[in-house]
Amino acid sequence: MMKDKRSNKWTFLIYQDSTPENYLEILEKLHIPFILSPWHDKDVNKETGEFKKAHKHGALFFESLKSYSQVSELLTEKLNTPAHIEVVMSPKGMYDYFTHAENPDKSQYDINDIESGCGFELDKFLIEQSPSFFLETVIDIITENDFTEFEDLVHYARYKDNSLLHLIIDRTYFFTKFLDSRRHNPQKSKKTSSEDTLASNSDEEVQKT
Repeated sequence: MMKDKRSNKWTFLIYQDSTPENYLEILEKLHIPFILSPWHDKDVNKETGEFKKAHKHGALFFESLKSYSQVSELLTEKLNTPAHIEVVMSPKGMYDYFTHAENPDKSQYDINDIESGCGFELDKFLIEQSPSFFLETVIDIITENDFTEFEDLVHYARYKDNSLLHLIIDRTYFFTKFLDSRRHNPQKSKKTSSEDTLASNSDEEVQKT
């Protein structure tokens, strides 16, 4: 039976009209790593065509195994959640349910509205669940900033988008090869040389006037 199950990862629901307004503060005081979906306020009931009650999907990540009853009682007491909770079977599946990323027929929710706390490594979690999106993001950063050195990319991530550091470190070989190919690309070199010439001619014209 479900109530006999034990796990260190449990998922739950909170409803906007019944959970305390300071739900984040309450979760922080529990000292248990947690993650919450964006507010699902655009979900439609297929049978009635009406909007469902605004809610968040959440998950708690304990250091040790906890029973259904332990976690259910904790959440209903502290956050006034429904008593029913479930074991997190797949972090990827949970993430997709948080945002409806794999279900374009449903309302889509922004990953930037995901909340977390108590040491939950949100940046690392998001990159692990959607690596292709973040790979494309870093490729765009390299191209838009005309980076050819790995050092420049690392400094950019460190000071402007620290969430990408994990991905860059994990995919060092890929990004160094990509940067090498940009540095030694003859078309790019030709373009850069042409741009330098135009800039130089422009400076000379300014000096003459």
